[in-house]
Amino acid sequence: MNYFFSKKAIPNYSVWSITLLSSYIMKLSDLGKTKELVYYFISECFVWFLIGVLLTGLIQIGLEKLTKDKSVITKIAYLIILMLMVSVVFNYVFWPLIDILHTYFLKKSSYHGKFATRIFNWLNWIIWFVSYTALNLYTEVEEAKLKNMTLQTTLKESQLNILKGQINPHFMFNSLNNIRGLMLEDTNKAREMLTSLSETLRYALRQNAITSIALEDELEMVEKYLDLSKIQFEDRLQYEKHIDTSSLSIQIPPMLIQMLIENAIKHGISNIKEGGKVTLYTEIRTNKLCIKVTNPGRLRKKFDGTQVGVENIKNRLELLYGKKAYFELKEVGKKVEAIIEIQL
Repeated sequence: MNYFFSKKAIPNYSVWSITLLSSYIMKLSDLGKTKELVYYFISECFVWFLIGVLLTGLIQIGLEKLTKDKSVITKIAYLIILMLMVSVVFNYVFWPLIDILHTYFLKKSSYHGKFATRIFNWLNWIIWFVSYTALNLYTEVEEAKLKNMTLQTTLKESQLNILKGQINPHFMFNSLNNIRGLMLEDTNKAREMLTSLSETLRYALRQNAITSIALEDELEMVEKYLDLSKIQFEDRLQYEKHIDTSSLSIQIPPMLIQMLIENAIKHGISNIKEGGKVTLYTEIRTNKLCIKVTNPGRLRKKFDGTQVGVENIKNRLELLYGKKAYFELKEVGKKVEAIIEIQL
């Protein structure tokens, strides 16, 4: 019912009002002003809007519901099917009902019953509705293009933010200095850390052209990022994961989990003298992918870098999934929880 009180219904009301008005003018010039004519106009107006507006509105609502997230070709196919069905109703219900009212009140046959008149009225309605629907489809395609451009821009901003966090002098100095120290103690370990650093940076750079990646691949890069972070934090940083194996092949936005882990370390572990544990959970629950990252600490209202990361995650989820994704950052006891749910 919301449709009939929304702006979407205005063109529907407008075209039927214009058509009805022109029909009234013709009848007035033919029949003159009589009490029966007034009764007929009132009853015809009621039927005209009850059936005409309702059928047209149902097509629009049906297209919107049935073709959501479908291709343009699929939308056109559904449009043709719906219009054929409604055309049958117009031909065998709407116009015959108008004819009955005309005969009852005015005691003469209606020109609506003539085949040529019905074809003319039907073509008028078809032309208007196809034009209106084509305009909506064009607008939808343009909005999809704009949405995709915005998504690409957001993704690049995400990559830039992560690269800034990884290539800044503090991060590079700590990583390289710790790796240099490892060379004197464990050459093989130092070599592994250099490889991790290289692959972590390469991973961020190569995500330019994609909007999704398998969760399993994302977890591999999270491990490498954590290996580098552990050089700096040593025993202060502990990591635990509880991964549902059925979630490993699911596609997610690249660097999504890595950003959650990075925020947990940067704004949780690093601010606690004794450090703490970052825990990652993934599971499939009620046809949803659930991702949760927890870390010890408090949720601060003014974040600095965390706010940028949080907004970036929200924007990307909104652009990719709309209302099918949910993100929340909350404080539970002495821990901070970042929760993401994506409907499958």
